[in-house]
Amino acid sequence: MLIAKAGITIGLTVMIIAVCVIVGFKSEVRDKIVGFGGHIQINNLEQMQPYEPVAIGMGKALIDSLAVFPHVRHVQRYSIKPGMIKTEDSFQGMVLKGIGPEYDLSFFRSHLTEGGFPVFTDSLSSNRVVISQVIADRLELGVGDKLDTYYIEDEVRIRRLTVAGIYRTGFSEYDSYFLFTDLHTVNRLNRFQEDQASGLEVVLDDYATLEEDTWGIGSFLKGCVDDYGERYTVRNVEQLNPAIFAWLGILDVDVWVILVLMLGVAGFTVISGLLILIIERTAMIGTLKSLGGDNGLIRRTFLWLALFLIGRGMLWGNVWGLGLCLFQRFTGIFTLDAATYYMDTVPVAFPIGWLVLLNAGTLLASMLMLLGPSYLIARIRPADSMRYE
Repeated sequence: MLIAKAGITIGLTVMIIAVCVIVGFKSEVRDKIVGFGGHIQINNLEQMQPYEPVAIGMGKALIDSLAVFPHVRHVQRYSIKPGMIKTEDSFQGMVLKGIGPEYDLSFFRSHLTEGGFPVFTDSLSSNRVVISQVIADRLELGVGDKLDTYYIEDEVRIRRLTVAGIYRTGFSEYDSYFLFTDLHTVNRLNRFQEDQASGLEVVLDDYATLEEDTWGIGSFLKGCVDDYGERYTVRNVEQLNPAIFAWLGILDVDVWVILVLMLGVAGFTVISGLLILIIERTAMIGTLKSLGGDNGLIRRTFLWLALFLIGRGMLWGNVWGLGLCLFQRFTGIFTLDAATYYMDTVPVAFPIGWLVLLNAGTLLASMLMLLGPSYLIARIRPADSMRYE
């Protein structure tokens, strides 16, 4: 019985940890991608590359129209300009992202390591920039240092910017390239008009409505042109980052493999425990039958005993599984390689719905596995049980 309870405890503990870690990991990666570019982006239909600076009209009327869509929490402009950073000792490529006063900076402020985010505007060049910790370490830069940025078109253009802050998200795909400055500076580098930008970022209230809202905004802008005759295109975060989201989708397969294996282990130990219990109580079963007890009554008795056994194992499985996840949540003792996994520590989440379904599914599957072995009771005859005794 102890081994059976231990099997259920270990199986459920592993399943809870797997679900909490995978859900937490997917949520953390998704939130970082959304933090850099919103849930939905609206750009020029002619834009072929992600960081290609192609202008599109972004007037106030368009922004106000999008802001009233269901599930839309915020709409913000941005412009981008690829270039290169050069210091006395090193250089590297980068993407300069200009943001306006309406840009929601809560995500980046929560990841600041030094300095701060200035109040960027769309009408004045601040000549200040916020860089990532990765770039700061590579180029040996700190807050207050100046850096020269180069933009190669028909001619080489140079802008000297002052580092106002340093952020670190751990998401190397973006930390290695993105710098943030005011929208006015980038628009001037791109030679955009005042009512133009590289695009709009739409932030939603609920990620679950992503596909629905993408379709709705796309239908709204279908056939629309700006004041310069340019057409709009609408893409969501999954369409802009197909490789990353395909990788996250593969993690779901890993979870199901772990759940099936651990459920098999737990079920095997419970079945073994029930069979051993039946063998140990063969004489008792024979006595009950000789006193008039039918197979159904005796089988239900053993199933209730098995249910009690499963319940105790599940209780300890929840204690250990949730306890270890809470320990990791508050201590971060288990670390990851940020260059590979986009974060420093193992993330955990507590999806209540999934945890309830996991417990209910474990209980149901375990009881169903016991139905077959419980019918062995019908094969025990009182005469045989007496000889067995």
